[in-house]
Amino acid sequence: MSHSPYHLFSPATRTSSVVFASPHSGRDYAATFLGQAVLDAREIRSSEDAFVDQLFASAPDHGAPLLTATAPRAYLDLNRAPDELDPALIMGVRRVPHNPRIASGLGVVPRVVANGRHIYRGKITLAEAHHRITNNWWPYHDQLQTLLDEGHNAFGQAILIDCHSMPHEALENIGAAGGIRPEVVLGDRFGAAAGADVIAQVESAFTDAGLRVARNMPFAGAYNTQHYGKPVRNQHAIQVEIDRALYMNERTLEPHVDFDAFKVLLDRVISAITAIGRAKEQRVAAE
Repeated sequence: MSHSPYHLFSPATRTSSVVFASPHSGRDYAATFLGQAVLDAREIRSSEDAFVDQLFASAPDHGAPLLTATAPRAYLDLNRAPDELDPALIMGVRRVPHNPRIASGLGVVPRVVANGRHIYRGKITLAEAHHRITNNWWPYHDQLQTLLDEGHNAFGQAILIDCHSMPHEALENIGAAGGIRPEVVLGDRFGAAAGADVIAQVESAFTDAGLRVARNMPFAGAYNTQHYGKPVRNQHAIQVEIDRALYMNERTLEPHVDFDAFKVLLDRVISAITAIGRAKEQRVAAE
């Protein structure tokens, strides 16, 4: 496992209150962790947001920081609360009132990957869970809050774009049978995590690039959106889910031939989103 719990890519000069973050694209699979798992190297990556950090890599070029995880989601889920501990996986954890994420095996230390496949042969110790949280969860979130605070102090607001990918099959039941499916789903907790003007501008950034967008269905945003989205304090959080079929082969977990073209398209989206987070006088000057 990498000594660093995250990578921070900073712009030469920060010109936007926007922070891009990718909590699920980590791919540092330590040998000790793989030795605990019953899954093969491809299966254990099935819940990873593969290549999302690369898709948003141009954010610093537009004046916004990009924070990416190093630890894989199967090892530790940075889009969960640190106390979402699964008693079915972690020894010594008391059962808590029903939590659908924990019940499905997707707590802060996941029990399963995509399609409910179990990661471990048995349980892990509470000390091991705390080790992962202490050395990975807290440093990542401390850095994320620092970036948001810096944006708020400099620009009077902060906007978190929490970057994710979704399996193509997750869209199969959206809309009418045989109808056109969205390619991007924006989650703002049904308006609780971001101001109406902010989510509208972020949606326009994607639709102006030719992408089909839906809001909150089937993904409204998890811990990061809920925790950091405080629009009454001018701190907004929006979860972005992108259909993996647009840029990768989900079976082989490899980028497909359109990856570079899609990355260029997303660069336009990133540019438009970072512009939302610039001070009014900066926007006028840029125009």
